Order: sequence, then C-alpha cells, then structure tokens
Amino acid sequence: MTLRGPPEERSPVELLQFGVVNLDKPPGPSSHQVSGWLRDEVADTLSERNAEPIDQAAHAGTLDPKVTGCLPVMLGDATRLAQTFLEGEKEYVAVLECHGSVPGDAESIVGEFEGPIYQKPPRKSAVSRRLRVREIYDLEVLETEDRRLLLRIGCESGTYVRKLCHDLGLALGTGAHMGHLRRTATTPFDDSTLHTAQAFYDALAFWLEDDDPEPLYEVVEPAERILEHIPRVVIADSAARQVQTGAPVYAPGVLEADDTDRGSLVACFTPDGAAVCLGTLVGDPGAESGTVVDLERVLV
Repeated sequence: MTLRGPPEERSPVELLQFGVVNLDKPPGPSSHQVSGWLRDEVADTLSERNAEPIDQAAHAGTLDPKVTGCLPVMLGDATRLAQTFLEGEKEYVAVLECHGSVPGDAESIVGEFEGPIYQKPPRKSAVSRRLRVREIYDLEVLETEDRRLLLRIGCESGTYVRKLCHDLGLALGTGAHMGHLRRTATTPFDDSTLHTAQAFYDALAFWLEDDDPEPLYEVVEPAERILEHIPRVVIADSAARQVQTGAPVYAPGVLEADDTDRGSLVACFTPDGAAVCLGTLVGDPGAESGTVVDLERVLV
C-alpha cells in the first residue's frame, strides 16, 4: 500500500488534500463560514485540475464572528488532526473596557488572575454549563488608557476570555466588558505566519490559471505542521503499512520515540517525516514485543 512521501516533496494536489492554512480570520463571518469558503474554493480548484476534490475542512478553535486573528484551517484529511489543538495553549490580545477610571494598582490586580481560575461557560455556549477550572499561564497589561486596558492573555484551551474580562472588572471595582479581541496564537501556530483568505484565493488562482504553485506553497503548509507540539514516535514503513489496515504500533516497528508518559497522545511518523497516525502511548518504545501505540486517528 502506498504511503505519503516526505512533506517537503508534496505536489500541490497532495498539499491541498492534506494541508493547513494559518488564516488571519477577519471580523464578521463565523469560523464555520470561513472554513466552508476555503473548502469550497479548494474543491472547485481540484476539480478544475481533474483531481479528487476535498469534501471537508475544519477550523482549530472557534472564534466568535467579531473576533479576529489566528484560525488554522485544516484541509481534507488534515481534519483528522483537529483534536491536537486541545493539547496546546492559546494567546489573545484583548481590550478591557472598564466602566470607570482604571485604578492605580490595576496591574497587580490583573496579575492575581494568573494560575488556575474557575469558569462557568456562558448561557449561549454549546457545552454543558458546569463549573470548571482553566489555567491562565500569563496575563499582562500592555497599555493603560483612561478606562481601557490592553491585555495579553496566555491561557489553556477552552478559556472564556469574555468571562475573564467580566471577572477582571469585578476585581478592579469598576465593572468591565471585553472590547476588541484578537487571537495571536494557538499552539503550534502564531501570528508571525498568518495569511488572509484573499492571499489563499490568489494562490489557488496562480496555480490554476498560470500553473505557478509557488504562492500556494507559501500559504498552505503540510498537515504535519499541526503536530509539532505532540510527542513523536518514528516507525518503520512496514509498521506504517500495518497501521493502514488498522493494526496498532508494535514494539518491533518503533525506530525512535520522544520521552513521554504512558497515556499521552503521540503522533507517529515514517522515517521521512510523513504523518501516519495519532494514538495513545501504552507500552515501552524500547521493548522487544508488545503494543506501544493504540490507534486513535489513522492518517494514511
């Protein structure tokens, strides 16, 4: 059975069928709408090229319509990697609109919110409204202006920034609400490699109309980019072919592995860097026999 080749050697078709765009989401449309637009453009372009079109795309971490910034969009089979974005942290820049003059000790008050905090999802949320704990890794006041604070927030996935802003307002004694919000990072992506939807559409057009794939290679990255923060297990090609048929990863097929705890999510790769599967580490990678990785998502 055929395996994917090295990520750096993918054709434009292969890239669009298993790739990711670090999109700079504009204000207005929903995250779902944006990923749908990209899916349709890719499907049409591949059809024009007489290649198998993709039928799905997915975004990493929903942003509300008014929120802008880092929205990785997974194309085709890359949608199988969506769960990995739950493993990393998020970073935002937010305007805190206070309902009174900002107190002089605002920075120290804001700093007290670093660490674990309790949050209950808002009423409009799609998830159960149970009290839960989320970690605030870093909370910094970047600028202060009359009744506004510009904040940089590094937090655990699933943190409700709007609720955090409300609670900050109570602690400041002024009351407050969230103004403009922009996501600047979602592990492993950040705002240093963002591309607009227009740049993506233009890249597709250059490839389709001028047979120039270079802009496409600048905007779309191989899906393996999504897995940079996940512990790696390198397996032999023969083991990868067994994974294609649904078999777990057995010890004899493991060539090398990052040091990580059992029960952790890991990503398996061929020796040339092509992603094979996501799975749970259940055994010793250095053993001579037994199962090392139980499958969760097959990627080949």
